[in-house]
Amino acid sequence: MGKVFKYGDNIDTDVIIPARFLNIMDRKELATHCMEDIDIDFAKNVLHGDIIVGGANFGCGSSREHAPMVIKENGISCIIAISFARIFYRNAINIGMPILECREACERIEVADEVTIDFDTGLITNHTKNENYQGQPFPQFIKEIIQAGGLMNWIGK
Repeated sequence: MGKVFKYGDNIDTDVIIPARFLNIMDRKELATHCMEDIDIDFAKNVLHGDIIVGGANFGCGSSREHAPMVIKENGISCIIAISFARIFYRNAINIGMPILECREACERIEVADEVTIDFDTGLITNHTKNENYQGQPFPQFIKEIIQAGGLMNWIGK
C-alpha cells in the first residue's frame, strides 16, 4: 500500500529529473532532485511503496534513462498514468519499474489516497475511496523482467 503523488498530463523527463543535475553520478544524490521543478518536496516526502499517478503522455520528452531510475530510486512502487511516452515505458520496464495504464484510476484517484495494486490482475484498489479500477495486467514476460529487477537481470537468468 502506498500514498499517491498526483501530477497532470505531459510530465516530461526534464521535469522528472532536470538536465542541470545529470552530471551527478551518485544515484541516491541524483534522486533527491526528482520532480523538484513541479514538487519541490517530493524527494523529502516520498516513502518506499508510494505511487505516482499521472495523466496522459507521462515521461514524454527526451529518452533520458535517468527519469524512471530516479523515480524508482525514491522508492516509488508503481506509476499509473492514462498513457506513457513509448521510450519512457521501455526505459521503465528495462529497469524493472512497474507502470500501469488506467484512465479511470487516473481520473478518480486523488493526492494522498492510499492505493494498492495487484500486478497479476491489474486491479488497482483505492482504499481511501473504497473503489477498484481495472488496469491492464502485464504480459508474463514483462512480469518476469520486473520481478528480476530489470531487463539485464532477466537476461542474466
